[in-house]
Amino acid sequence: MKNIVVFCGSSSGTDPLFEEQAYLLGTALAEQKITLIYGGSKLGLMGKLADGVLENNGNVTGVLPYFLQQKEVAHLGIDRLILVETMLERKEKMNELCDGVITLPGGYGTLDELFEMLTWAQLGLHKKPIGILNIAGYYDELIAFFDTMVNKGLLKPNYRQMVVISNTIDDLLEKMRNYEAPNVTQWIGKEDI
Repeated sequence: MKNIVVFCGSSSGTDPLFEEQAYLLGTALAEQKITLIYGGSKLGLMGKLADGVLENNGNVTGVLPYFLQQKEVAHLGIDRLILVETMLERKEKMNELCDGVITLPGGYGTLDELFEMLTWAQLGLHKKPIGILNIAGYYDELIAFFDTMVNKGLLKPNYRQMVVISNTIDDLLEKMRNYEAPNVTQWIGKEDI
């Protein structure tokens, strides 16, 4: 894995561990020579994550819609900022650039990005590892709901295995390196989305 997308909040949340772990993930990516691909913001967990990479001599690429750049949220210290028209283009570009995905705490936007990547994997559009760093149990209820979807027959067990989960950075990165995507029949081609 040379390039990892990280989805996370543009707010910091109420638990100081969120910012601390975002920064430490950035540090770990820099130390392992993994380029961070992220939403391009200087705010909240996104800003801490990027700072963790930059302050440890790592590389950062941000992908930001023009309308958010105009609101002055762009992180001006990153190596590369790619501007796109829409939120969908942002997700497509981030997917194009990455070898894997990590999700940190966040709100609706973070969940949208996570579920888009999971849906694309389920449809056979990519075979990248999709990780959740479950800081301070933030995603416990969501993880339990994944199991509910399986138990209620609305998600196949092999699709449930597409989510790589850990409470620690090193363990998550190791699991992602060893990830093998389940066999999925490709339903549609990339040109169809």
